[in-house]
Amino acid sequence: MAGWPSLGRVDDRRLAQELRAGDATALAQIHDIYAPRLFDYCHALLRDEDLAADALRDSLIAALLHIDKLREPERFRSWLYTIVRNACLRRLRDEQTPEQRHPAAEEADDTFLDAEERQRRMETRRLVHSALAGLPGRHREAVDLAVRHELSAEELTGVLGISSQQALELVAESRDELDNALAAAIIARTGRGDCPSVAALVDEHDWPLPPEVSRKLMRHIGSCPTCRDRRKRKVSTNRLLQVMPVAAPPSRLRGTVLSLAAAPDQHEARALIAQRAEPFDAWGWPTSVDHIRPDREDARRGVPRLWPAVGAAACVLLVAGAVFLVTGGSSAQHPSGARRPIAAGTSAGPSDSPSSSDDPGSPEPTASSTTPTPTPTRTTRTPAPKPSTTRARPTPKPTRTRKRTPKPLPGRLTVAATGSGDTRTVTLTADGGTVDWTASPGPYVSIAGPGHGRLTAGASVVLTVTADTAGACAATPPVERSDVSFSPNGAVALTWTC
Repeated sequence: MAGWPSLGRVDDRRLAQELRAGDATALAQIHDIYAPRLFDYCHALLRDEDLAADALRDSLIAALLHIDKLREPERFRSWLYTIVRNACLRRLRDEQTPEQRHPAAEEADDTFLDAEERQRRMETRRLVHSALAGLPGRHREAVDLAVRHELSAEELTGVLGISSQQALELVAESRDELDNALAAAIIARTGRGDCPSVAALVDEHDWPLPPEVSRKLMRHIGSCPTCRDRRKRKVSTNRLLQVMPVAAPPSRLRGTVLSLAAAPDQHEARALIAQRAEPFDAWGWPTSVDHIRPDREDARRGVPRLWPAVGAAACVLLVAGAVFLVTGGSSAQHPSGARRPIAAGTSAGPSDSPSSSDDPGSPEPTASSTTPTPTPTRTTRTPAPKPSTTRARPTPKPTRTRKRTPKPLPGRLTVAATGSGDTRTVTLTADGGTVDWTASPGPYVSIAGPGHGRLTAGASVVLTVTADTAGACAATPPVERSDVSFSPNGAVALTWTC
């Protein structure tokens, strides 16, 4: 993407380890490499330059303060995206966040294009904007992370807080919906003369088309033979998304982050940022805000939602205490709700009442009592003892022992590549246990073999990855490198010369 520094998967682990070791330059490196990507993601969620900059600033500070918790440094990239997403969602939930938005400036690699090429690119962007507007927010976020930010399905598992299978299904569904929406946008732009129904749907609207119009157009294409034939023409979703501009982070952001991280008088501010980023699980992974109830989130941040109820309860206790003092406790009861019994043939004198320390709920005697009226004595009969009966103990039932199937031990994925240039043979091996793996090819790269699977300990799978050098060299500007990343770890780079 325009303005985004190149970053290999091996850099993730290195930068995480340097940050954990206290390297003085690590945070600056992380900002320079990740900030353009992360700011664009923040801006896509918040649609405001200042809100996105504040969310990214807090996220980088939180990463600095919580890096010791991360047990898998090779997943540093998706860990950062998870912290960033939580920071953005908290701002969207905050009632004090202003509703008015001020979008950031955009960066695009149009500088060296002539007027005709620039016009064609602007037309393509309008088509993509219209297609994206027709997607649900969840799907739009998933396809943006998967295609433009190049996160694998395994990485989306951590960022979105869903399972691997759900991530695979979400990305596949989002891609299908975007393909359909792009086809609808292209037909709306170029097929009005062939189908009067298309013209009737889109002529009254500006670009990008409203989401409801895009959905109506997609339904029409499915039932119209003319439009259905045009729909069969395939478009490259990846290539179209690559021409989209990115949100430009403000120039002040770098200095703000580094100053806040190092200033001695900002200790309390850093501690508050670290607290807001919590909680983290046993693996050091941030809990998705989607899975935290708003009331618990407020309670964790110290929002005084319960103070009115506590104040009301205190008032009730004060009133009750005043009534007790005025009435002298003449109607007080035992905490169990029943009056304490007075033994027969005795008076309720001071010597028969327990002290207030023994039973704070029992009434105290008054000093103005008169001489008690004599009470007739009663003959106490001793009840005859009941015969004791011995009950046989029930025979204990034998306990049932459930056999649990041991879970397979997690292993490590080993990636070995042979060959050079635009074609590589890649061997994936599970070392030390079972591994669920996923391959994520970059632009202009195809894989001969499965894109994901499970390997038991010691098992291997061989893939062939090939670059489309003709298409890459025909791009503007030409592309001479692309990567294939493998989850949970590993990457292979393909290079060529145009």
